[in-house]
Amino acid sequence: MKQPQPPKQGNFRKLFRFFIQGLLILAPIAITVWAVVAAFTFVDNLLPKLIYNLFPSWAPVDAQGNLRKITGLGFVVVIGFVIFVGWVSSNFLMGSLIHFFDQWLERTPGIKFIYTSIKDFFEAFAGDKRKFTKAVLANLFAEEVWVVGFMTDEEMKKFDMGVEMVGVYVPQAYNFAGQLYILPRNKVRHIEHISAGDAMKYTVTGGVVETETDEEKAEEKRGFSHRS
Repeated sequence: MKQPQPPKQGNFRKLFRFFIQGLLILAPIAITVWAVVAAFTFVDNLLPKLIYNLFPSWAPVDAQGNLRKITGLGFVVVIGFVIFVGWVSSNFLMGSLIHFFDQWLERTPGIKFIYTSIKDFFEAFAGDKRKFTKAVLANLFAEEVWVVGFMTDEEMKKFDMGVEMVGVYVPQAYNFAGQLYILPRNKVRHIEHISAGDAMKYTVTGGVVETETDEEKAEEKRGFSHRS
């Protein structure tokens, strides 16, 4: 009777290669789905928790004392409320009232620091005061060492450093942190051929993400329209 032969080393290599290939396909999908579901769940849970905290008698609970909820209702209500606030703020009268409330928060000791910091942070990514729109190459540490950053301030008079100095924010790879550098203008080069969004992705992923120039994107769109 023949003894069973152990699997060949080549079979293990194939299995390992297939595992890595499957991981490369599934990991981005799984992480994306997880992030979307987590964000949806977080927003969806805001309304039941708010009702329970403000009006406990109104909040439906089951026999175990857990909050009952209709999946998706909280998400729709919260998103609808945000849209409603945005619409109301466009009205002159309500916009003036919101502006008054905004000014009051900005002048209240203690609250001022928290409120203005959070407000400026969000306005740096959206709205009329977006800051991360000017991708640059900054010359740091040595003559031939360049890092990708974003010019967030084009004048340093407030620091008595003259108009030839600029503020450049450099994000860290795989992190939400970063560092602000104040540099001479001649050590900063504007990035012309890729978008600010692509420059941000390139930086926070440590340079491993694929980037396309504006010309390549335009050519790809033309090719897609021709195929359609």
